[in-house]
Amino acid sequence: MIKSIILASPRGPCAGVNRALDIIHHALKKYKTPLYVNHDLVHNKHVVHDLKQRGVIFEKNIERIPKGAVYLFSAHGVSPDFRRQAKKRNLHIIDATCPLVTKVHTEAKKYADENAIIFFIGHKGHPEAEGTTGVTKMFLIENINDAKAIHPSDYPTDKPIVVLTQTTLSTDDTAKILKILRLKFPNIKTPPGKDICYATTNRQEAVKKLSNKCDFILVVGSKHSSNSNRLVETARSSGTESILIDNFSEVPHKNLKNIQTLGITSGASVPDVLVEKLVNDIKRLYNIADIQTLEVLKENVQFSLPKI
Repeated sequence: MIKSIILASPRGPCAGVNRALDIIHHALKKYKTPLYVNHDLVHNKHVVHDLKQRGVIFEKNIERIPKGAVYLFSAHGVSPDFRRQAKKRNLHIIDATCPLVTKVHTEAKKYADENAIIFFIGHKGHPEAEGTTGVTKMFLIENINDAKAIHPSDYPTDKPIVVLTQTTLSTDDTAKILKILRLKFPNIKTPPGKDICYATTNRQEAVKKLSNKCDFILVVGSKHSSNSNRLVETARSSGTESILIDNFSEVPHKNLKNIQTLGITSGASVPDVLVEKLVNDIKRLYNIADIQTLEVLKENVQFSLPKI
């Protein structure tokens, strides 16, 4: 029977998500509806559902957007070609791309100008990966097997070789892929700063610490959230069973029967109110009095808003 709950800190919304939400709230206030967004603003179904209820329309096909409409780019970013298409339709564009994603786009442009060969570690089909790989020609690496399959002889020796990454990857898995690439290409370049964002890294580190104190970890987040899925993987690789849930209705109670300490964290797109509700529901059901917070580090990152 569960005797205590330990909450990971940091958890929940990052600066990029908070910025995107602030942007769309200001846009709704200024322009009203309909307001169009190219993709889920952030990867959380509760947030998206709430925005739909408020009149936001999610539509990637630019041809379906009325000319002159207000069109917002999600936090995941878009390719330069997608931007050009939107401008051709005279759309009023509001860019909610996370500044850390924009940073990777800027790096890609820089290395493309240097005529470099660029490897990109990321998830095929993820909107961030689609946006970044649309900046210039890149070779996508999804996993360790992809890295192992690369033959250095297939690439020119007279060009610099660079590796960029999606911002929401597993830090441990990415390190393993980078190790393989460095063995194959000793002179491979990596950007001056890490491409994997601070929030992704911090939440994974917090889960590692949490794993040492818990018997089971619930990760609050939507199934299509990359960073939330990585938290589950991090917990499991640290030796603690974990599962991804959207809300209390998905809690696997049969898995919690024989545990004493339950850990809870959340992905970077998850509003704090969802975690608070989950904790209160579990607390009432299991009659838990001991609620603790494991603070691994404090975050104080904030991003300024664009002109809206």
